Amino acid sequence: MTKWSPNSWRAKPIQQVPSYPDMAVLEETEARLATFPPLVFAGEARKLKKQLASVANGEAFLLQGGDCAESFAEHGADNIRDFFRVFLQMSVVLTYAGAQPVVKVGRIAGQFAKPRSSDIEAKGDVSLPSYRGDIINGIEFDEKSRIPDPARQEMAYRQSAATLNLLRAFAQGGYASLENVHKWMLGFVADSPQAAKYEALANRITETMDFMRAVGITSESNYALRETDFYTSHEALLLGYEQALTRVDSTSGDWYATSGHMIWIGDRTRQPDHAHIEYCRGIKNPLGLKCGPSLTPDGLIELCDLLNPENEAGRLTLIARFGADKVGDHLPKLVRAVEKEGRKVVWSCDPMHGNTVTAAGYKTRPFDRILKEVQSFFEVHRAEGTYPGGIHVEMTGKNVTECTGGARAIRDDELQDRYHTHCDPRLNAEQAVELAFLVSELLKKAETPQQKKAVNG
Repeated sequence: MTKWSPNSWRAKPIQQVPSYPDMAVLEETEARLATFPPLVFAGEARKLKKQLASVANGEAFLLQGGDCAESFAEHGADNIRDFFRVFLQMSVVLTYAGAQPVVKVGRIAGQFAKPRSSDIEAKGDVSLPSYRGDIINGIEFDEKSRIPDPARQEMAYRQSAATLNLLRAFAQGGYASLENVHKWMLGFVADSPQAAKYEALANRITETMDFMRAVGITSESNYALRETDFYTSHEALLLGYEQALTRVDSTSGDWYATSGHMIWIGDRTRQPDHAHIEYCRGIKNPLGLKCGPSLTPDGLIELCDLLNPENEAGRLTLIARFGADKVGDHLPKLVRAVEKEGRKVVWSCDPMHGNTVTAAGYKTRPFDRILKEVQSFFEVHRAEGTYPGGIHVEMTGKNVTECTGGARAIRDDELQDRYHTHCDPRLNAEQAVELAFLVSELLKKAETPQQKKAVNG
């Protein structure tokens, strides 16, 4: 294998790369980005890897979620706050059910680039380059917007920095305190079918907090009650941008991607001899790998060898995304191969990407299919004696109508009411909390490796 460097990916074949009209301008932009401060720090990425190792050992659960693709137009403090609130709600539901920590990783502060099934989008007689995310080109269907523009990379960097700044304040500044558990309910969710369940859970937590306060354990004396660890992640698609933000850690001498704490490789760019795998194998961040229907057991083990040669727990999260009807055909074979080879991985379920359909002219995802994929994921792991370690969802804190179904049963003809996504349909806050409650029921039945040892011991 060739020696790795931050630019060794450039000698490999590459998929899903935009065609920039002026390479000199692109190079100047990347050179400028390389002088900018890191967005995240190596120590934070190491801390996340340690927490993900707990997930791999069945001692925690991974909640990963956020926007399909962040946009420049929707960047606002209220949107970030509403997303974070829903994330905290989901997390507390899952923590309470599983009686173990939830590792919180957002698809945020860097999730700007999107892979596309076609390079060209046609409307009537007009064909233009496909929209590939705000970091590359504009969503408006006109020639000027669709030309890839390197300046957008600097805009994405600055938006990511501002978003991270606010998220850190929310996570560490008291907003995430369990004493605020009643305040996290979003207004439009307050009269939803989930409201009563969440209120009952919040009341139980408040009673516990009151008891703890009575015996001298307060949020003032125990930071774990008032702060939370929150990490960022995105798909490492635009490798020039990733390379520009790849830095040597001064304490370890290792290379880290400082664009986000965790990055993942998509189902379309996981060719073992291509650029995306080459880049990711050399950085020390925790990695995600999307596993779709075309991935074979041998192919998965080859990728594990490339991305996690030292078999380090917490390094590699395998994100299964098959579609509700295909989980039983594909996931057991992959799980068995990983178990047989003794690989330490986190298994996570992405129930969104394999369940996209078209209804009333809109891309949507039926909530019952999303839930069915999650249930099938848990069933496979129960049958194989392995640990279902997490979920990976596209969601928003906004009151959108993009996925059909859920307790309030959004219909096909209601999709147009508040369909705001820049790319794929997202769960709204109400559906996201509903999914957390449903997953919490599955978690209660899921046997952790520790419980299994106790039973068999």
